[in-house]
Amino acid sequence: MNLPPALKRYTQWLGFTAVLIPLLVLLALQYRSLVRLDQTSSLVHKAVLNNFLEAVSSEVDYFYRNNAERVLDLPASVFTQGQLAKAAVHFKKKGVEGVKRLFVVNLQEEEGNPLYFYPDCASFQPPPWSPELRAVYVASSPWRLLAHKGAVVERVRLAAEEKDPDYRILLYPVTDDASKLVGLAGMVLDEDYFRNRVLPMAVDKALATFDSGELAPFVSVKDAKGRTVYTTGALHGREPEVEKPFSLVFTDWTVGLASRHATPAAMARRSFLLNICLSTALAAVLLSGVLLTLRTSSRAMKLSRMKNEFVSNVSHELRTPLASIRVFAELLRLGRVETPEKTREYGEYIETESRRLSQLINNILDFASIESGRKTYHFERCDVREVVCETLKTFGVRLRQSGFNIHLEGADIPLPPARIDAGAVAQSLSNLLDNAVKYSNGRTDVTVTLRRDGDWIVVAVTDQGIGIPRDEQRKIFDRFHRVSTGLVHDVKGSGLGLSIVRHIVDAHRGRVTVESRPGEGSTFSILLPVEVPETASSATAATQEALLSRSE
Repeated sequence: MNLPPALKRYTQWLGFTAVLIPLLVLLALQYRSLVRLDQTSSLVHKAVLNNFLEAVSSEVDYFYRNNAERVLDLPASVFTQGQLAKAAVHFKKKGVEGVKRLFVVNLQEEEGNPLYFYPDCASFQPPPWSPELRAVYVASSPWRLLAHKGAVVERVRLAAEEKDPDYRILLYPVTDDASKLVGLAGMVLDEDYFRNRVLPMAVDKALATFDSGELAPFVSVKDAKGRTVYTTGALHGREPEVEKPFSLVFTDWTVGLASRHATPAAMARRSFLLNICLSTALAAVLLSGVLLTLRTSSRAMKLSRMKNEFVSNVSHELRTPLASIRVFAELLRLGRVETPEKTREYGEYIETESRRLSQLINNILDFASIESGRKTYHFERCDVREVVCETLKTFGVRLRQSGFNIHLEGADIPLPPARIDAGAVAQSLSNLLDNAVKYSNGRTDVTVTLRRDGDWIVVAVTDQGIGIPRDEQRKIFDRFHRVSTGLVHDVKGSGLGLSIVRHIVDAHRGRVTVESRPGEGSTFSILLPVEVPETASSATAATQEALLSRSE
């Protein structure tokens, strides 16, 4: 089924839209999915890092909590029955690492002064005044106040006191059966031991129980002043991806993690960008293919339309001379010609229309030969002026019948010979004259100019017709092309004449040019190269050989 051109174009654009919209929707959905995947990957990665930090913090917490509960868990009788010696034996027996000092505070006494444990003599003694003792006093003061008030203390097992960061203290409150405070057991922690022993142990245990094959983290610990006090590798100026403070002691210190290699979040981001780029490139290729198909289809439709117009115009062009030949032939056959002059006139009309018909058929045949690559030319040394004059003589009958006047300029100026195919050049000139007649717009003067311009022989055809718009002047030499606007489009023609002219002139190694303005006429110029005499060619070759020999 043949659809109208407008409907075909609408169908093409509808098909293009039907491809474009799902493609855009698919890209949008993929982009949204990749964004969610990127966000999820980042959250999962951070969750993994936080779990690792939690594991390190838990190891530190377990170390100190386990040591404190193992060593400081004293019975209430130590304070209520005055059995400090028993507590000293307990401390001596249990032993503990990472502690500067062990001490007890008897809250049953009025003063409740701290007593230090001295391992050498396995006894408790009042210590001399020192900043450490002051820190112990400060740490135990709230508990002494609670004991003096007789407050009931429940669910308190271990407390950390870090008001003085130089003396971090763990306190274990001891209560009687009535949950009233009777004493305190405590330890002053060793910061160097924490830095050099506890932290490496906690990190190693966390790594041993944590699947970090792809994570491969750098662990760093910073103190309260932001100084790095421990690290498993150089971060090279990078900041930790996640940080977390310790939970029980050294709570003003933070442990941080940074991935040794590309993080999953970074890999997800790269994968996201790669997928987006690939999807966009694929979409661009697909759209380019669709646009190319659409363009090809549009050009095919345009070519089909031009061919249809060509068939229609050629049919019209054939019909006109055939009708004239038939009319004049019938007049001659029926004997209605009374004088020999009239017979000769009718014969000239028949001959002119036959030549016109032959020219049209020749154009079609030449075009077919050109398209198939079988067009050949026979070059020989000719006088271009004679070819032009002979063509004008043949074409003159038709022009006179149409009321046109041809003015030949430069015919009396001698021109050098040229190697041309005389028939092809005559055909080119005939096509230009035919166009000048067709597009004259009622102006009957046509000028043919012959001249020499350097190494070129110029044959120019000038009319005073409707002219050609500037943006169409480069397209008029294309096959089947006809100007789509103005009066030019209203004239019937095959659209092959100028295309054949260009092919013929190109075969002669010449050029064809056009100068035109709408409403002011057009000038088509054929430039043919002047034949170089053999003597001149020999001299030129000799000169070149001499120059080459000198250079050698």
